[in-house]
Amino acid sequence: MMLKDNVKRIALVTGASRGIGAATAIRLGAEGYTVCVNYVSNVEAAESVVRSIVDAGGDAFCVQADVSKEAEVFALFAAIDRMAFPLAALVNNAGVLFTQSKLVDITADRIEKVLAANVTGSLLCAREAVKRMSTEFNGQGGVIVNVSSAASRTGSPNEYIDYAASKGAVDAFTLGLSKEVAAEGIRVNGVRPGLIYTDIHADGGEPNRVDRLASRIPMQRGGTSEEVAASICFLLSDDASFITGSIIDVTGGL
Repeated sequence: MMLKDNVKRIALVTGASRGIGAATAIRLGAEGYTVCVNYVSNVEAAESVVRSIVDAGGDAFCVQADVSKEAEVFALFAAIDRMAFPLAALVNNAGVLFTQSKLVDITADRIEKVLAANVTGSLLCAREAVKRMSTEFNGQGGVIVNVSSAASRTGSPNEYIDYAASKGAVDAFTLGLSKEVAAEGIRVNGVRPGLIYTDIHADGGEPNRVDRLASRIPMQRGGTSEEVAASICFLLSDDASFITGSIIDVTGGL
């Protein structure tokens, strides 16, 4: 969404204290959005992202919220409502994965945590964003980008089958919501990152996973957070004004 005549607009990026979320927040700040940097626990990292945006001449603020919890999502959007200008963009980036494992060793508790963060959180944030963006609610329109994963296509066997299942749900939700709100001034798209150099791999117990698997990628290298952020920001921009219900693979051809 192009920002015209210095009119301020807010972009909310969930899970923006690191990796793809941080890179996206910084880029959106440079593009003129006031960025709401959401984080769940690492306030120092979130404040560092805010400083990076402000030092570059942009505007940003951070808000703590675990988006898998409805009460905290309400509080997050209430903080945005207190600003003097509207929400125009939502990037549903927050998500979790756990140690590499086959399904036979995955507990119900782990499955519930993955689905809560990756699916419930995205749905709740999108719901609240629609209430503020939709012309049916007297909003000015907006754009939602959901961050999925190439795992939704591969199934991630022997490693993250629960994570893959959650991202398959994100893909389905992206397509459904895009049709639900297309006539209400809201576009909804997704990106599916592949093997990207972020510290989420350390969460899975293998910090060097991208290097191990890089030879399988047709481009023979892993991607960067900034490359994923570029695709997210394209989908948010007016250059993508006739694109909704689409999911871009950012995978180096994998």
